Amino acid sequence: MKRILIVAALLTLLIGCCAHAEGGLNVVAANFPCYDFARQLVGDRGEVSLLIHPGVEVHSYEPSPADILSIGQADLFVYIGGESDAWADSILSGFDGGDGPAALRMMAAVTPLEEEASDGVHDAPEYDEHIWTSPKNASAMVRALADALCEIDPDGAEAYRAAAADYAAQIDGIGAELAAIVEGAARRELVFADRFPFLYLVRDYGLDYVAAFPSCTADTEPTPQTMLDLIQRVAQDKIPVIYTIELSTQAVARAVAEETGAAIRELHSMQTVTQDQFDAGETWVSLMEKNVGAIREGLN
Repeated sequence: MKRILIVAALLTLLIGCCAHAEGGLNVVAANFPCYDFARQLVGDRGEVSLLIHPGVEVHSYEPSPADILSIGQADLFVYIGGESDAWADSILSGFDGGDGPAALRMMAAVTPLEEEASDGVHDAPEYDEHIWTSPKNASAMVRALADALCEIDPDGAEAYRAAAADYAAQIDGIGAELAAIVEGAARRELVFADRFPFLYLVRDYGLDYVAAFPSCTADTEPTPQTMLDLIQRVAQDKIPVIYTIELSTQAVARAVAEETGAAIRELHSMQTVTQDQFDAGETWVSLMEKNVGAIREGLN
């Protein structure tokens, strides 16, 4: 982080000499959910760019000098503000006075939940950063973004409010669909043979879960006991579907499926997308609609 602060300080001198995007708003979003929400609201009033490119592993990302320059030249920088975004706070603190961009930290728009440690114990509170996986939170994030855009571009307030209301309504519709699925489900248990970035979703809909790994740990090999527990849970509860997330090797899932006959389905966390998905114009709504179908299959 010290290196980031030094680079940010040096680039501040350059940023002061550079104009922001001409002819419209310049918004830089750290990850895909922030990017998608911003492009839905900004529309043709400016440009929205995605800082962490498609396919890049978010948890190992380190900003380049060009990335820091992009942030400094933005009118608004939008980021989640969790542990994986510690670099963002370091960059923002490196700008002097009004030289940096306006910034929206999305964690401040919702009520964060503490991560559930595998041993049930934390040395200090650690909050799960995957806030956007809950439709309830996603809707709140869209509305918080509208507030931020209205503050820096009052002339566009009516357009931002209208776009936010429309997109939040689509998100709320998905939330209602999920609630109906859970209400009529044969079971309320999801099994993740992978990492688990869906704490907000399962809490909001009263679902139970088991997972091979907590949240976004760097672990890649589950313990033998974890593997045994997963296999026994799927077999005993007659679980029809086990889940993986995007960019997964699916090694654990394939092993569990081979022993139990369960089908493997992907739940997209949307922390990143592939280049093909990005080029195809996938959105939070389109990816969550696919998740809804996978959840419906797993609960029935």
